[in-house]
Amino acid sequence: MGGPDRGSTPLSTVAMFGVNAISHTLPSLEILRELVARGHRVRVVNSPDLRNLIEETGAELIPCQSTLPHEDWPSDPIASMRAFFDDAAQGLAQVRAVLDAEPADLYLADIGGYGGRVLAEAHGRPFVQLSPTYVAWEGYAEEIGHQVASLPGAGEYAADFGAWLREQGAKTIDAWEFSGVPPQAIAMIPRALQPHADRVDAARISFVGPCTGDRLSQGEWQRPVSAERVVLVSLGSSYTDQPEFYRQCLAAFGGLPEWHVVLQIGKHVDPAVLGDVPENVEVHRWIPQVSVLAQADLFVTHAGMGGASEGLSHAVPMIAVPQDVDQFTNADTLVELGVARRIDTDDATAQRLRDAAGELLTEPVAARLRTLADAARGEGGTARAVDILEDALRTR
Repeated sequence: MGGPDRGSTPLSTVAMFGVNAISHTLPSLEILRELVARGHRVRVVNSPDLRNLIEETGAELIPCQSTLPHEDWPSDPIASMRAFFDDAAQGLAQVRAVLDAEPADLYLADIGGYGGRVLAEAHGRPFVQLSPTYVAWEGYAEEIGHQVASLPGAGEYAADFGAWLREQGAKTIDAWEFSGVPPQAIAMIPRALQPHADRVDAARISFVGPCTGDRLSQGEWQRPVSAERVVLVSLGSSYTDQPEFYRQCLAAFGGLPEWHVVLQIGKHVDPAVLGDVPENVEVHRWIPQVSVLAQADLFVTHAGMGGASEGLSHAVPMIAVPQDVDQFTNADTLVELGVARRIDTDDATAQRLRDAAGELLTEPVAARLRTLADAARGEGGTARAVDILEDALRTR
């Protein structure tokens, strides 16, 4: 599956609409890299802030300034949805002339990259969504969607979205339909993390599992020879301002000779507020997570979909400390799978963290993780994702 033999597939231009968020960008990078390796021209619409990550794959960046907030996301669901819509609208205005002059043969988009589907419909080209998180299932609109549509401000949001779709020449002009289940999508997560997976339309949605690659360009981490057990502590890139939580992690595992602790604190926390850091702890603002997880025995995570997927595919038991949005659902799913314990932030004391670690470091949990990791790898990953995209090109 995959590889350089393209058969009858012509060399094509693929345009990907991303969003200016690292958690939305990393999952699709290997797909872009593989498309380039198979001979396709790949152009990515995204922020110049992400230029190095994108161009390292061999793709071309079409720079597009973003209005998405890096911090202080609105807590109101409609305000959050409008932030993505407003960003997509002003972003498409920046790049429309470039892509109208040279339309792509296939358009891809992140779940928030609405401009990709708009141009696909306007240009009469195929469209595939690359979803870094779970997708809607049969009945989602009735069970959850109608609740969102009844929130204050939802009517105005939908009207503005629909008017924009009509102005841009999209064929799908209902806002809820447009932002719901796409005509075709690739879900870059393990099927095990998808709620109601048995109710997902297999004719439209393909689960391929994480497409992480080795990410060697982001650096390598080496496990100390003397480390009996390694625990990685990371709350991702957006929820890192948690000094007390980090202190509890140090109290839980710091100074214990059997543990080596890799602590990522992000850009907000001054390392000095952690106090005395034990010798068995290394503190970083950023770490190459995939490299560490490949050698770790335990993962203390906020249970973002990227981290949850990577922990599962590397068969690492997890202590889930969810912070926002889908992380609570992900944490509960990991618990139901038998490979994690959920501890909410205010309850994350050193004792509870140690107790959870003891409950997870058992052979039954390890066996369950091996089964789930094998299943995730069996979903096909990057090669299968690109095979699906090339099929879309052949049948356009």
